[in-house]
Amino acid sequence: MTPSTRSTASDIPAPTDACAPVDGVGGIGEAARARRAEGYDAWLGSLLPARDGIALVAVGGLGRRQCAPHGDLDLVLLHTGVPGVDELAASLWYPIWDAGVRLDHSVRTLAEALSVAQDDVKVALALLDVRFVAGDRALADQLAHTAVDHWRRTAVRRLPALREITEARWRTHGELAFLLEGDLKEAAGGLRDVGLLRAIATAGVTDALRPAVHAAHLRLLDTRDALHEQVGRRVDRLLAQERDGVARLLGLRRSPSDGGPDGVVVHDGDALLRRVAGDARTVSHALDDAWRAADRLRAGRRRGGDGRPVRRPVARDVVEHDGELVLARTAIGARPDPSLSLRVAAAAATTRLPIARATCEWLAAYCPPLPAPWPPAARAALTTLLGAGAGLLPAWETCDRYGLIDGWLPEWTRMRSLPQHNPVHRFTLDRHLVETAYEASRHTRDVDRPDLLLLAAFLHDIGKGLPGDHSAVGAPIAEAVAGRIGLPAAEAALIGTLVRLHLLLPDVATRRDLSDPKTVAGVAEQVGDTTTLDLLHALVRADAAATGPAAWSDWKGRLVAELVGRVRTALDTGVVPPPPAPDPALVAGPLPVVHLAEGRVSVAAADRRGLLATVAGCLALHRLEVLAADATTVDGRALVECRVQPRYGLAPDPIALSTDLRRAVNGDVSVTQRLRGRALAARGAGAAPRVVWHREAATDAVLLELRAADAAGLLYRVTCALDEAGAQVRAARISTLGGDVVDVFYLVGGWPEDAERTRLEAAVLAAV
Repeated sequence: MTPSTRSTASDIPAPTDACAPVDGVGGIGEAARARRAEGYDAWLGSLLPARDGIALVAVGGLGRRQCAPHGDLDLVLLHTGVPGVDELAASLWYPIWDAGVRLDHSVRTLAEALSVAQDDVKVALALLDVRFVAGDRALADQLAHTAVDHWRRTAVRRLPALREITEARWRTHGELAFLLEGDLKEAAGGLRDVGLLRAIATAGVTDALRPAVHAAHLRLLDTRDALHEQVGRRVDRLLAQERDGVARLLGLRRSPSDGGPDGVVVHDGDALLRRVAGDARTVSHALDDAWRAADRLRAGRRRGGDGRPVRRPVARDVVEHDGELVLARTAIGARPDPSLSLRVAAAAATTRLPIARATCEWLAAYCPPLPAPWPPAARAALTTLLGAGAGLLPAWETCDRYGLIDGWLPEWTRMRSLPQHNPVHRFTLDRHLVETAYEASRHTRDVDRPDLLLLAAFLHDIGKGLPGDHSAVGAPIAEAVAGRIGLPAAEAALIGTLVRLHLLLPDVATRRDLSDPKTVAGVAEQVGDTTTLDLLHALVRADAAATGPAAWSDWKGRLVAELVGRVRTALDTGVVPPPPAPDPALVAGPLPVVHLAEGRVSVAAADRRGLLATVAGCLALHRLEVLAADATTVDGRALVECRVQPRYGLAPDPIALSTDLRRAVNGDVSVTQRLRGRALAARGAGAAPRVVWHREAATDAVLLELRAADAAGLLYRVTCALDEAGAQVRAARISTLGGDVVDVFYLVGGWPEDAERTRLEAAVLAAV
């Protein structure tokens, strides 16, 4: 019986002024949350008649006096078995529902409440926030004191189950620090995790609620409240369209026109994301510390005897102590080595053991800065750290939370928590770089210089956040970093080349005709040698895996591998390999010929204009996306070969597809009408399309590149428009980037005059 409309405490009829509306832009901040709690307390107190043996207690946000503008009420009607309690509860709940407030409620005796808490660890946590609202205060206090006492006695053995539940939630909602649209409450590092820290601190396991955590918690609460005010209802996920409004409510303004750090202008929404990311990382790191403290406490109880933990050396100047890495006593007493922090981080990554908090604080305070160039030990430690696989991520995050990364890489401050406003990216820039290094560690045995692959993977997007093309801008920065790390000039220059060219292979593979000798020769000229080619190939795969599932697919991997193979042949022999011969079955036998294979559709028909458009439209009719298309003429036959994938994941009926293709290429008008009707129905609003021309990119054609919003049947409409405008398309390459496409069409013939280009552009844009 939960109404769909919501109200704040200011909307609730109450007998006091405590529920008066909050002045200004909407009740954000600790004082506003306390005022809302006072308003609810006064109103709820007026609904419950004074009576011994009955108490109304609040848990959740109201129990903590942290009421959100559109939050729920979590109430427990506690009683001692008095008669008529059900009727009393109904008289209490119905006015709350009638006021439009969402309510989570229960009616329990003291024994029942404690029994449920015994069976359900989430209920046990909720009872730690119990606060008296109205009725019998002694009964409410008894529940609060008993719940806390019981939690303190049982917390250590109950924490593993709580951790299992928490990790399942994290798997569902992800990490708030690295998401563009994270859930402020449920994601890792969010508000629910602060509740866990409070519970662990209540149990006396560790000092989980340190000042930095408290400050981060208050800022996350403010962000949640501003989001409620911005949307006008309860919502915890910070969506892109709400960011600027939330940032304005929080007073996060644009940077001055002269730019933020390093001249970068940070907009309201970006500043909000970076603040949320920093706070979430603070919470997550504190919770990691708290879990480890609990693990050590349980391990100590199991050890018995003198209970002394085992110490063992794991690397130079680093020992394991009680499941954590600490500095050896000789390292603390001696003059610190500038490479010490890197060596500790590398040891943590390779052993997958956490670094003790005291050790991180000591390194941040006393480890001297690295000289330029770095000593060999520091450079070797960085390579070990980047190549450590799964151990890299937690070790890097720990070092970052204590400021160690800034000492290694001054450019890191600009990149930390920088959002990437691209639908294919799932992480902020800093996490993406570390993830790419992690993914590159899977390919180190595929290249001659694994150390350069790891460093290039880590630096490949270092130009993002600066004006201009990030590949071109980042190349000299990466080269300078490589030189500062201590690489020889030639190797530093190679790092710069890898950064500058890290998008070359996927861009060419998906947007150019790989059978065109000019395509292969152009890539070979830019790459220069097979060592660089292998490094680029491994970097491409690592970058795509770190970006997200939308950045890579089997067909894209096959195209990149095909391009790499042809370029390798050109580099090894000095001769560009000829284009592959067409399928013999297509150049013999009666017409038309239709061959269907996994991911490929081939058609041979009598040579005529518009065949590619007809095939593309028929494929769209059967809900197949065309990823690449080639049209050639052999001995008077027109051959069309397409790489395809199902648009909605379900393959079409092969018999129906073959039948429609044969009818369509033979000129069946009814099929053509179906194609046009379906294509027109698929049109929708999108970003303004754009046409770009490329003059010298192909041997026997000019390239028309269309950048537009993706839509079913787009290739059919554009190829029809080009055909009707008199242009002959011999190949097409389709590259989908989130909701947009970059479609490249090879137009046979020389460079068209200005008027002809204008006419073709107009035809294409009209079709889109």
